Amino acid sequence: MAEPTALLERAPALAPPPRTLTGLVRGLVRTARPRQWVKNVLVVAAPAAAGQLFSRHALGQLAIVFALFTACAAAVYLINDARDAAADRAHPVKRHRPVAAGQVPVPVAYAVGGTLAALAPALAAWLCSPAVCALLTAYVGMQLAYCVSLKHVLVVDLVVVTTGFLMRAMVGGLALGIPLSRWFLITTGFGALFMVSAKRYSEAVQMAGKAGATRALLTEYTTGYLRFVWQLAAGVSVLGYCLWALEEGSVPSTGVLPWRQLSMVAFVFAVLRYAVFADRGTAGEPEDVVLHDRALAVIGLVWLAMYGLAVANW
Repeated sequence: MAEPTALLERAPALAPPPRTLTGLVRGLVRTARPRQWVKNVLVVAAPAAAGQLFSRHALGQLAIVFALFTACAAAVYLINDARDAAADRAHPVKRHRPVAAGQVPVPVAYAVGGTLAALAPALAAWLCSPAVCALLTAYVGMQLAYCVSLKHVLVVDLVVVTTGFLMRAMVGGLALGIPLSRWFLITTGFGALFMVSAKRYSEAVQMAGKAGATRALLTEYTTGYLRFVWQLAAGVSVLGYCLWALEEGSVPSTGVLPWRQLSMVAFVFAVLRYAVFADRGTAGEPEDVVLHDRALAVIGLVWLAMYGLAVANW
């Protein structure tokens, strides 16, 4: 019996659906990957860490930054899918993407993506600050370079994806003029590398011995190397968080308990729980792991409560 993948590959190309304005809009929205927008919630990370989250000005600025970062990410997805349309049509799964399937014409995807890529940083300069504009411009440029060539370069691909997460975590602080501490950057950066490399490791484990890896670069990484990267990143992120908590703990506090130091326990447990999925080779999209594992969600809520109490000095 022929393999299901082979049957799909021999299947005739999908006929483009009739183009209507409604269908075009739906295709554009699908290409913008709404499921990925949850990642942009990281824009609240720096203001939350500084305890400057719940003011009308902060919430307004963060809503704007969230929308602008989402527009930048959507621009990259649109341009990427337009560029890869021909290759995607030969892929058993990606051929269903709106651009590859003909629901969104390639020129339209390029036009909308290019407009968003130019408009979002310009609006950031007007509505936020030059620093936010510069960061969004750098994000778009870096991600487009990734789509064109950097995703084929060993190690650099991990660094680019990790930096994308770090930029999300930084932009809220830049929008509100909040100084970004070294411990925040270390913990966030290596925490992101931990999740990114765990995802790559899981993909490599699942594709071991199979032809046609979804990422060509996976064939050049070894599972041993990717395991080393996510273990190293997990260790550094835990160390950075603990050093931050202990350093801040040296400041006199009037709280009922030393919540900042106690939050180290929840943070370490969260990393250990996530590492279970990484070790099994089942750590897919970070948001899916966090949202679909009840124990990890509970640990995350406990950490959030402790951190909130520390910030409030309760």
